[in-house]
Amino acid sequence: MGAGGEASSRHAEGADVLAELRRATAVEHEQVEATLGLMDPQLDRDRLVAVLTRLHAFWTAAEAGLDTWARRRPGDAETVAWSRRRRAHLFAEDLRALGAEPDAGAQPELPAVEDTDQALGRLYVLEGSTLGGTFISRHLATLPTLEPDVRLGAFSPYGAETGAMWHAYRRVTRERVAAGGDPGRVVGAARATFTALAAWCAPVGAPA
Repeated sequence: MGAGGEASSRHAEGADVLAELRRATAVEHEQVEATLGLMDPQLDRDRLVAVLTRLHAFWTAAEAGLDTWARRRPGDAETVAWSRRRRAHLFAEDLRALGAEPDAGAQPELPAVEDTDQALGRLYVLEGSTLGGTFISRHLATLPTLEPDVRLGAFSPYGAETGAMWHAYRRVTRERVAAGGDPGRVVGAARATFTALAAWCAPVGAPA
């Protein structure tokens, strides 16, 4: 295949990389949602605290890997607006709003983020959670177990900008692959992140 054909192939792959991410991670995505059970109408405060504690530790570890990448590739990090996308501190604030303290101990072991392709794969998991997070936030606000003045922010960090932030991530990812990035590495990093998230949250899985 000539250079022109390779460029066309890359462009086609870039246009479809988000569809491939969605398809390739569907099983892991469903596993995480079932494990967390955050839409359970019987969700009580203790289990919510347990879930938030696990999520805080996971986001802390996941963001540490992305911070290391951002120091190596500051231009790419700025392109995807990484500094606006951190959420570990929001999980900590939500825990404190519920009268709990974040666990500063154990964290999951995640693969290193070796390049921008893998960073975008990890971000697919972290950023994609903000879409369903808007529904989770609304559901949590209806739970009688929460005090009326408690509002949790980690699941819907962008508010009215949720759609715009997701659109920006999608655009950057497609442009990266169209310019020669490796869609396999993007997808592989997303699957590894989902798998690690499901395993890490398994101890606080929703009751059968």
